[in-house]
Amino acid sequence: MTDRSIISVTGKDREVFLQGLVSNDLRRAAAGIVYAALLTPQGKYLADFFLIGQTDRILIDVASPLAAALTQRLGMYRLRADVQIAATDITVARGTGPAPAGALADPRHPALGWRHYGAAGDDGTDWDALRVAHLVPETGIELTPETYILEAGFERLHGVDFRKGCYVGQEVTARMKHKTELRKGLARVGITGPAAPGTPIMAGEKEAGVLHTRAGDQALAWLRFDRASGPLQAGDAAVTWDASAES
Repeated sequence: MTDRSIISVTGKDREVFLQGLVSNDLRRAAAGIVYAALLTPQGKYLADFFLIGQTDRILIDVASPLAAALTQRLGMYRLRADVQIAATDITVARGTGPAPAGALADPRHPALGWRHYGAAGDDGTDWDALRVAHLVPETGIELTPETYILEAGFERLHGVDFRKGCYVGQEVTARMKHKTELRKGLARVGITGPAAPGTPIMAGEKEAGVLHTRAGDQALAWLRFDRASGPLQAGDAAVTWDASAES
């Protein structure tokens, strides 16, 4: 996978340091892998990544376009903590077939297979079709700086923990969980006809969302749920949404 970068975090304060920043409970990565995000103080998405616990370091597996900015942001928070943050040349492979020795199960969904660090490659899985089928957002496509992680399904994808204590953006995320009903978010839609990713989804004359990754007659889309109950159109394509069918 050439589109991923691996950052190493070392030093005696590494666990406490990251635990106070990321959306998930880092203790779950002590002998494995967790999925998490770094947010702004206002609760908006900055980056999503996997955290891999090792004996003397924690690895961060992040999309390469976000690696430099993530490293810089972590450095801003480091202050006097005994933490060292560095790029590595570690590679990562992924697949959905038989897992090689040392591979770690993707924590987001069982259908997403495994990830293996120190190897390279991809077994040819149609990842877009798999993501659409299981409602999994992708960095830079469905996950953008305007995203709130609960709208992107992070609770369902095991990417947020509501009992771990404080982290950057925690207050907004907890308020969305406990005090509000989500009015918009990521959804899987049916689609018939031609429409490119990025096409607005219209409910009559009102915009009800935006089309994103497509796989056959289904696609991922950001929807305003209050506008998505009737006939929908994305360019020349007919769009349907059944909230009860999502899992």
